[in-house]
Amino acid sequence: MKRLLLVLLLLAAPVWAVQPSEMLADPVLEARAREISEGLRCPVCQNESIDESNAPISHDLRVLLRERLVAGDTDQEVVDFLVARFGEFILLEPDTRGANLILWAAAPVLLLLALLVGWVTIRRRTPAEEPLTEAERAEVDRILRS
Repeated sequence: MKRLLLVLLLLAAPVWAVQPSEMLADPVLEARAREISEGLRCPVCQNESIDESNAPISHDLRVLLRERLVAGDTDQEVVDFLVARFGEFILLEPDTRGANLILWAAAPVLLLLALLVGWVTIRRRTPAEEPLTEAERAEVDRILRS
């Protein structure tokens, strides 16, 4: 029973990432803040959003995000503000245009290229079948007739 309780507490840990002191009184602004923070990467964590992270910098970013929303910024203005300071790395899903388009397309293109090179290599290593000589052809005919 204690182990089950421990597992449940550990699984619920990300829920406690946003501290009650960070939450806004206005539920609409708080919902916007949560939605934005779910799409922003913690600069020190491994692919974890600032909404889930317990890192001090994530706390600071959540507070900053909420301050910007209270000041009247739109969602896009808040995201642009953070991207200007941290770069596109802060976005969990970077844009697929410009130089990023090359990065998005590079993986599938390289995979297809590797498959093509592998296929060509295997085809070249497979020896071509030599045609049967007259003696071999006669032997096959004899075996098939018997």
